[in-house]
Amino acid sequence: MKKFTWANLFISLFILLFTLACFFPLLLTFMVSITDEATIMRYGYSFIPQKLSFQAYQLIFRDGSSVIRAYLVSITITVVGTLSAVLITGLAAYTLANKNVKYRNILGMYFFIPMVFGSGIVPWYLICNMLQLRDNIFALLVPGLLFSTFNMFLVRNYMSSLPDSLRESATIDGANDIVIATKIYFPLTIPALATIGLFYGLSYWNDWWNAIMLVDNKNLYPIQYLLLQLKSQIAMLKDLQYLGGATSMTAPSESLKMATAIVTIGPIILLYPFLQKYYVKGLVVGSVKG
Repeated sequence: MKKFTWANLFISLFILLFTLACFFPLLLTFMVSITDEATIMRYGYSFIPQKLSFQAYQLIFRDGSSVIRAYLVSITITVVGTLSAVLITGLAAYTLANKNVKYRNILGMYFFIPMVFGSGIVPWYLICNMLQLRDNIFALLVPGLLFSTFNMFLVRNYMSSLPDSLRESATIDGANDIVIATKIYFPLTIPALATIGLFYGLSYWNDWWNAIMLVDNKNLYPIQYLLLQLKSQIAMLKDLQYLGGATSMTAPSESLKMATAIVTIGPIILLYPFLQKYYVKGLVVGSVKG
């Protein structure tokens, strides 16, 4: 049994308060999403809805096939894109961590410069057009595969902390760099890879920019872009009601915002607990060793 100390009590209370501070906004978001729009306009946000209404969710799922299709598109690009981006980032990090690679410091600077000086939207759009990334699933997938330099250096620093004897022993046994990277370094770098995997997964799941710029086919809309369009349509309808002098504005703009938040953050909330231990360890070790 642990000995009682005021320090442990203070830490426990702090963690409890911090947990409640994180939980209450999520609870309020859900409660507002099932509150009647007129009630929200009159009384504001409340943890206890005075009048329940599921109109926001009915609007989101009014065409169930499009929402399900958008979910499938988002899940597909998130899973495939995350796994591919982690593999590419891990191989690049292994190359820079390998002391036998000639000019690896110059190569690292080559990766670092674009992180500081961006080229802008126009060159990016022209390159996507040149690669035929228009109205296909690759338009949502390939631009995100241009891995984050920060993620690459995070994994590189983690791999640099591993003893060189691992690579030397495997080389003596006849293993090439692909085998060494995938069979030895990747399993030992799971915390860092899981950390950047979470970053990539969040980026793919929340991405709507690629859909706006590169996709016109409604069948390829991800869930974020589909809900963004729905919110825009509801906002426009509310403006038209206001300009038309309508006395009762039934467009659920506020509750719809909260409902879309609940619908889109669900998968992330379910995923994060499984990666939390790797996330913390990967950030700490990858950031202090190099």
